Amino acid sequence: METPKNSVVFNVKEILNILPHRYPFLLVDKVVHLDLEENLIIAQKNVTMNEQFFQGHFPDVPIMPGVLILEALAQAGGILVHQKGYGHKIALLLNISNAKFRKPVTPGDVLMLEGKGIHISNKGGKVAARALVNEQIAVEAEISFVLLDRKQL
Repeated sequence: METPKNSVVFNVKEILNILPHRYPFLLVDKVVHLDLEENLIIAQKNVTMNEQFFQGHFPDVPIMPGVLILEALAQAGGILVHQKGYGHKIALLLNISNAKFRKPVTPGDVLMLEGKGIHISNKGGKVAARALVNEQIAVEAEISFVLLDRKQL
């Protein structure tokens, strides 16, 4: 899907009001496209050498850990769920299926995080997600989540 140029739906300050994550676990820098009718979100993560995980994850050949890419995709899905009217709840990871790691992600890459809601209800749901670098798929997976009232945690 083509990403609109110069269009930011949510900047990082607005994302901080949606997601409970904070540094170093906030892995979404901005949301560039959101279509609630199509259950579609496109977000962005700028990968820099300053990331803490590069100090220990192959420091001579820095590669972003695949589990963190999956977490970034889950966070983008969490923003979609929040905007679908479930902001009073928190999305917790339930299952990751059909995960495929197709291309290493390295410092300097811009990770485009795409999430398409397969099913979203007041109890949980599933998002088909993929992360792209230069329009090439780096990671794809189906991410399932449960929705809980924030007061339950």
